[in-house]
Amino acid sequence: MIPIVTPAEMAAIDAAAPVPVAALVERAGAAVARTAVDLLGGTYGRRVAVVAGKGNNGADGRAAATRLQRRGVRCVVLDSDIATLPIEVDLVIDAAYGTGLSRPYHFPAVPDGVPVLAVDIPSGVDGLTGARLGSPVAADRTITFAAMKPGLLLEPGRELSGEVVVADIGLDTSDSTIDLVEGSDVADWLPVPAATVHKWHHAIRIIGGSSTMTGAPRLAARSAQRLGAGYVQVAIPGRDGVEDPVEAVGHSLPASAWGAAAVADLDRVAAVLVGPGLGPGHDVDVATVLGVDRPLVLDGDALQAEFLDAIRDRVAPTVLTPHGGEFARLTGHTSSDPIAATRELAAGIGAVVVHKGATTIVADPDGPALVVANGGPALATAGTGDVLAGAITALLAQGVDPVRAAASAAWLHAEAGREQMGLVASDLPERLALLLTDG
Repeated sequence: MIPIVTPAEMAAIDAAAPVPVAALVERAGAAVARTAVDLLGGTYGRRVAVVAGKGNNGADGRAAATRLQRRGVRCVVLDSDIATLPIEVDLVIDAAYGTGLSRPYHFPAVPDGVPVLAVDIPSGVDGLTGARLGSPVAADRTITFAAMKPGLLLEPGRELSGEVVVADIGLDTSDSTIDLVEGSDVADWLPVPAATVHKWHHAIRIIGGSSTMTGAPRLAARSAQRLGAGYVQVAIPGRDGVEDPVEAVGHSLPASAWGAAAVADLDRVAAVLVGPGLGPGHDVDVATVLGVDRPLVLDGDALQAEFLDAIRDRVAPTVLTPHGGEFARLTGHTSSDPIAATRELAAGIGAVVVHKGATTIVADPDGPALVVANGGPALATAGTGDVLAGAITALLAQGVDPVRAAASAAWLHAEAGREQMGLVASDLPERLALLLTDG
């Protein structure tokens, strides 16, 4: 995992550094210069414009310019308030302002076709929220120091930052309580089935859908099967069975007052998912499901503010999977700092919260948070959330820690949807299986 620190935390880390600021600037400048040479493809005959502010960010840029000049690169260092940039340059280094910026800043127009390297964060991007402060320039690459910053991972900052490289300059980030999930982490967290495993060891029950809307629980079922659920029961109010996937088993529920039937015979079920495609009007029955003593995933129409007290009273692990609109419905407000807001909700109800979005935040009720930022816009299509909910439930059923189960499922889900034109939700389960097969 890669540590993530807020601008305030980064300022404290800088202040506690055991080396002088001048030494840190030289280390940062060296890292910027190396990255610049990589982007330039060499040094001979290259020309670079460095836009440098008056603070440490500008000092990093000036230190980089000195090193580049020693290597034969022609550099011009410009004040951050400059209106126009030279046309004849091969690279622009944005070292105007870092993550501490709190006022609007308008970066000068960059000549067409000239790549931009941002130092720490594109100037004019809020280091905490990723919001635009003025008119930042989109970077081709951003080199940040010691740790990731939230503004590099939250839109629109994520898109404006381009490829992000974290440079180690000798600062201690070991106290970070937020981390970015990498593929190697997921590989370590995924369960390895024992030789003696059988289908009932990892059985799950999915409660959702309706007589006219069966797609959501079916997508969740197929996803859960691909992520290791050995036996999947699908319980749809008003239906006796399920048509697809063919390997799923129907669990009969009446069309109304189905709560007691939904939680019957759970002795051999390891985890339960409730909500996908359920529709409104089932509050009493969902409340009954909240009383089960099994790990429980709440999705879709099971995500209601009126259930928060009952969730708080649960002993077994609980995972909530709201998208942005559902999150606002649960909390009664929106927040410009989604990481802090997600952690606050998780702590307040004693449950894991998976705040879905372009960047997904998984918050542990005990405080730490994991961030998943490998997804793309292809996942913004109906049904993908149901696939994620099924994947989380399957991993819970296999005994994976709830936070790691949620983060692993979110990372695999995002990876399965990357760079896939024309993706629909039913494509994802098979792609999940391929990811596991490919290691």
